[in-house]
Amino acid sequence: MENKRILVIEDQEEIAQILLLHLSDLGAKVDHAKDGHEGLYKSLNENWDMIILDIQLPGPSGLEICRKLRKEHSYVPILLLTSRATELDRVLGLDLGADDYITKPFSIMELIARIKAVFRREAALKEKSSIPETQVTVGSLVVDDAHHQIELHGRGIELTSREFDLLKYFAKHPGRVFKRSELLDNVWGYGHEGYEHTVNSHINRLRSKIERDPNNPEIIVTVWGVGYKLEEKTLSA
Repeated sequence: MENKRILVIEDQEEIAQILLLHLSDLGAKVDHAKDGHEGLYKSLNENWDMIILDIQLPGPSGLEICRKLRKEHSYVPILLLTSRATELDRVLGLDLGADDYITKPFSIMELIARIKAVFRREAALKEKSSIPETQVTVGSLVVDDAHHQIELHGRGIELTSREFDLLKYFAKHPGRVFKRSELLDNVWGYGHEGYEHTVNSHINRLRSKIERDPNNPEIIVTVWGVGYKLEEKTLSA
């Protein structure tokens, strides 16, 4: 964690100071935003290696900040802090592109372990992306990893970082059927039973951008009772 730049967006001063103390002891360069307004400004206007983001904040909520980051900012790992009893916000946070979450109250050792796990996954993804193969073509679909661009039937498609990774994974394995849990493991980088809804949401958003009729998908098709696959025949037609 040496020299990693981490932004902590947390309105509870005691929790924030504990995080700053322990992360600084590990060599990280840590800054603190005490509310949603300050957190949103700092997260969008500075470069960070990770953002630790409380869901319940004065001003814009953590979920609003997460949504804004994923829409307008280059990829930065996000770890959510939540004290809510239900899983709804946690699931929604993962849907919006957060990398992991931890529930208050938490042990500092568990939090540090989660942070290190996110950094390890990010490093592994960067290592994979350094492999010479930077372009995958399946019929009329071209996934250009080096430039982070998608072309379908000769036109560019704008995707979020997670949608891009999901479509790239399908394109690398055309015709193969994947369970939702497999997609969680291989695209999101963690296995978490009960969070298949996250996959469903991203599939639906991806279909809305690449399918002629999202209600009757022909590219990312559902194999009932199993999962999803990329239909190579449709792209080759």
